[in-house]
Amino acid sequence: MGAGPLTRDTLRTQLWPLPTLGVLLAVAAGVGLPRLDMRIGHHVPQSLTTYLFGGGPAAARTVLEAIAGSLISVTALTFSLTVVTLQLASSQFSPRLLRTFNQDRYVQATLALFLATFTYALTVLRTVRTEADGQPPFVPQLSVTLAFLLTLASVFALVAFLSHLARKIRVETMLRDVHVAADDTLRRLVPEARPAIPGGAAGAPEAPGDARTALSLSAGTSGFLAAVDEKALLAAAIEADAVVLIDRCPGSSLIAGTPAGVAWSRTGTPFPPDTRRLLIERTARALRTTPERTPDQDISFGLRQLTDVATRALSPGVNDPTTAIHALSHSSALLCAMAQRDLSPRRLRDDRGRVRVVLRRATLAELLHLAVDQPLHYGAADAAVLSRVTMLLRELAWHSGPEQRPVVAEHLARLRSAIATQELHPGDRIRLTDLADSVGQALDGHWTTAAP
Repeated sequence: MGAGPLTRDTLRTQLWPLPTLGVLLAVAAGVGLPRLDMRIGHHVPQSLTTYLFGGGPAAARTVLEAIAGSLISVTALTFSLTVVTLQLASSQFSPRLLRTFNQDRYVQATLALFLATFTYALTVLRTVRTEADGQPPFVPQLSVTLAFLLTLASVFALVAFLSHLARKIRVETMLRDVHVAADDTLRRLVPEARPAIPGGAAGAPEAPGDARTALSLSAGTSGFLAAVDEKALLAAAIEADAVVLIDRCPGSSLIAGTPAGVAWSRTGTPFPPDTRRLLIERTARALRTTPERTPDQDISFGLRQLTDVATRALSPGVNDPTTAIHALSHSSALLCAMAQRDLSPRRLRDDRGRVRVVLRRATLAELLHLAVDQPLHYGAADAAVLSRVTMLLRELAWHSGPEQRPVVAEHLARLRSAIATQELHPGDRIRLTDLADSVGQALDGHWTTAAP
């Protein structure tokens, strides 16, 4: 995958591109429409003139000045509300949720409309002439009418924006947005079918050559691995007649100069010096890093966000286990979807069908560790949180294949240990123990239903 998707994702999470485009279009319209007004002059049909602005130059200036002054105030209010929302999401839920707000098209479009209306009104204002200016009076009727219509649209947009913002800051909405984005990334990147070979979902590829002739590969800059340029990496491997293994998943933190992968000569002989240098340089360019994690190729990013919300909700300062349980429910749904997909390393082949590049994916064990360990650690004293973690394991066990069930069984053993060491009410302990037993039954392919 090249730089295109990564660039689009970067632009999508910025607040400025759409408002900037709106301002540019407003300037063009503010310059072009008054010229159209001059050309058509008094040739506008009477039936249309009734609906156009009918005031004189002074009235037109008053209207445009009022529009410009009010819209810049409304824009400042809208921006302030957006900043407050971002601060709330960062402090109460997770800093990694800011991407969800920044890429909200509704917020971007509202800011674009307000700034465009303000800019358009100012641009048209400069074309209104009165007799005091020493030139024939001129009122761009079409232009002033459009400014009035844009103002009406801005009023409706402000009301809709406030409603949208009130819905957006609800934790249920944020968790849903994270879930939808993570599910989209999973569907786009990972095939549906599980691997047929045992252990394929977690197995690492074997070294195809002598370790003594292996060439270490690293990223050119430090940061989070955001994307791998697959075409460039495959071309570099073919040109060097090599097999390249990248053993760091998207989302991993890379340090420049620290090995992120390895390459072997397909013939088993050491690489010539020029080939070594070119392969190292081209691999470094193919591993694209950013200062923050992005969901472009990172299938675990959504789970990271959900786990952050859960752990923050379980902190003593927030103490909101209900939110943590909701976040675990979304994590469970994502894990069940991941268990039904092929998480084995991605293999890129040349024209002859030979494997040239192997890209490691996050394993189900790593994903389950990410989703469960921290909530289990911070919420071990809450019976409701333990119950939801147990249900998560039960749901995942039901959707897992034979090669994935040992991972669930391992976490089940840790969960039983946490239940045994906590000071719980005897009734809660019995209920959690029975629920843990149901996880074992789900691992054996049996789903028991409690009697009413």
